[in-house]
Amino acid sequence: MRNDLRELRQAAGLSQREMAEALNVSRQTINSIETGRYDPSLPLAIAIARHFHRPVEEIFHVD
Repeated sequence: MRNDLRELRQAAGLSQREMAEALNVSRQTINSIETGRYDPSLPLAIAIARHFHRPVEEIFHVD
């Protein structure tokens, strides 16, 4: 599953560590999502979407 997390995070001026702290996950989790090595759980995907005030389907794309 592709995602736009890195672009959204960078546009918001957040480091991976800051994003991780905001979502209460590890920096490694954020890095793994951004590089496509890990697909987030539905609750985490929703938390990410809410953080950026966007629908989940605007951030995560099923190929």
